[in-house]
Amino acid sequence: MNKALLVLSDGTVFEGKNFGAEGETIGEVVFNTSMTGYQEILTDPSYKGQIVTMTYTQIGNYGVNAEDIESMKGPKVEGFIVKEYLDFPSNWRTERFKIQDSRFKVINSLGDYLKEYGIVGIEEIDTRALTRHLRDYGSQMGIISTTDLNPQSLIDKVRKHPGIVGIDLVKGVTSKKAYSWKEGVWKWQSAEVEVRSQKSEVRREKNLPLTPYPLPLSVVVYDFGIKLSILRNLADAHFDVYVVPAKTPAEKVLDINPDGILLSNGPGDPEAVTYAIKNTKKLIGKKPLFGICLGHQILGFAMGGRTYKLKFGHHGGNHPVMDLETKKVEITSQNHNFCVDIKSMNGQVELTHKNLYDGTEEGMRHVELPIFSVQYHPEAGPGPNDATYLFKRFREMIESFK
Repeated sequence: MNKALLVLSDGTVFEGKNFGAEGETIGEVVFNTSMTGYQEILTDPSYKGQIVTMTYTQIGNYGVNAEDIESMKGPKVEGFIVKEYLDFPSNWRTERFKIQDSRFKVINSLGDYLKEYGIVGIEEIDTRALTRHLRDYGSQMGIISTTDLNPQSLIDKVRKHPGIVGIDLVKGVTSKKAYSWKEGVWKWQSAEVEVRSQKSEVRREKNLPLTPYPLPLSVVVYDFGIKLSILRNLADAHFDVYVVPAKTPAEKVLDINPDGILLSNGPGDPEAVTYAIKNTKKLIGKKPLFGICLGHQILGFAMGGRTYKLKFGHHGGNHPVMDLETKKVEITSQNHNFCVDIKSMNGQVELTHKNLYDGTEEGMRHVELPIFSVQYHPEAGPGPNDATYLFKRFREMIESFK
């Protein structure tokens, strides 16, 4: 492995070794506290513009596969930082096949996966020291390089970078064309078939009809950097899902006449996505709306509110959030640097969810209209499934509105 340097904009330097692709990359350095799920994190479009540090010490031990992805177009992170990269994966699912030059190419290690997509990685640095530094001084721009090993030169480069505040990163991750989605959440197929068969046999014995599925409702999803797990959960909640690019005019969406509209997650500064805010304003009061993460922030701006930037953001799969209506505490998956100031909307919405780590706002609901949103990721991917009830809540809201 070649030598590599990580240099932060405040001049802090970490020396390590390269894995994945060689080269140079710049992004906002953040840390993620998830213990597993690195492939889902790498492919989450919300991480566009960021270099991700994993706080768990050993990464790569279960390899990669074709199912655990959140974007069909591969990793979206700018770079990847780990304490110890394991180049000998051991897991029965650890194979990914890619057709190249009319041949099957087998990729079964994380390093090969990153190399295939040109993602620069660095290992053998003290990620605990880096995480403490970011916690104390805040997330900041950084650069990883295997080609330029002059710290001063790298400091100069990273300080000339404009950063991610005020930059529209959505345009780099949204879909180019509209499409329909049918696939549900991944399940153990054999177990699913067996359970379904057992239930059918029991009902036949009792001479009872099989429980019918609820009728599907239609939902249009604005793709600001959609995670596939959101689409899968919508399908499992019996929605007919139609995904549209981020710049799709509100008038066109209303012409489709869906039962509801979902504003998806996505990367970067919500205030820079002016077209999304403009379109959302036109949708308010016309259709039931559900916002997730960036979609939550865009809803805030559309209703006249504002956001503020968190010191080091929320990134990980272990954030406790309280549903203020039920008082239930759920452990959530999160990935955001900005937060909606609920008070800035002058009583139009009420706070529904609160972060128990730092007290920040995690969800809101309009006091009159069928609109609600959350700052965290109810679909997880990776993380616990405590919050998937929100997709059912979205369906119930639509049904009551109809």
